[in-house]
Formats: sequence, structure tokens, C-alpha cells
Amino acid sequence: MPDNRPTWSAERTEQLKRCFQAGLTCSQIAREIGVTRNAVIGKMSRLGLSRPKDMLARQLKRAGKLSRANTPRSLSSKTWRPRRARLNIFAQHEMLKAAFPESEPRITEVPIHNGIGCTLLELARGRCRWPISSPGADDFCFCGNDSVEGLPYCLGHARIAYRPPGRERRSA
Repeated sequence: MPDNRPTWSAERTEQLKRCFQAGLTCSQIAREIGVTRNAVIGKMSRLGLSRPKDMLARQLKRAGKLSRANTPRSLSSKTWRPRRARLNIFAQHEMLKAAFPESEPRITEVPIHNGIGCTLLELARGRCRWPISSPGADDFCFCGNDSVEGLPYCLGHARIAYRPPGRERRSA
């Protein structure tokens, strides 16, 4: 049988105002009165009750601390997994400098051994991901040679992909 009593009686409205003046949050007021948080927010809006922004910031900060304090560590965060370290551009350049001594050959002189020509499904970790031909062509594949550790390409294709700054582009 439905309850036809009005949600906001005069008594509840006065209790809302008292709780508001006491500085309780909308969730706390809702639990105190026995209504939903959204009902409290709506009634406060209709009554023209609002809090200064600095008080809202303090309440949010306090509520955040309280919620973190009550939750066990294992439930509050996702399962911890170590992040895979990504190399930044400077580390990649250092790796290339180590792989290619100062007496650098021209790009056309870097040997690119004929790759094993693997498809996307056959491409595994540690294999060169340099595309051969154009996507959609019948003979499209990836190089597939052993890649330089930490880079997605073999030595020859890494020279093409990672050029030092200021070096003119040549067709490969």
C-alpha cells in the first residue's frame, strides 16, 4: 500500500535547516532525516540554502579523508601491477647512439636484411614492426627481423625511423 504522506513536512523542513546550520553534508542530512541525498539537495535549492565555496571545499576534503580511512587498502584500489616502463625520446636516442658509433654510415648503407615477412598475427615481441609494402596490398607484411632491445624496429629500420635532429630526409 503506497504511503501518501508528503516527503517534506514542516518538521522535516525545520530539521533540514538545523542540520544545514550545523554544517552537515547533504548525505549526512539525508541519513538523519530518512530521505535520499537528491531529495535534500532539491529541497535546499527550493529553500535557497547554499554554502560558501570555501566551506564546500573543506567538506569535500573531510569527506574524502573519512572515506579513505574506513576502506581497507585492498578494497580501495585496484590490484597493483607494476607499470611497464616506457622509454622517453632521450633514452631512445642514447640507445641509438650506443648501437651506431659516431662514424655513422648513410641510411642507404645500413644493412637491412630481408625480413622473414611476418603477418600481423605472426608478429611477436622482439620482432621488427616495420611495414613492408602498403597496407591492403597482397604482399603486405612486417619486417620480422630481431628488434633492438627496447625499440620496435631492427637496426636498419631504427636508423630510418629515428633520425637525429637536423638531418635531411631521404627516401628509404
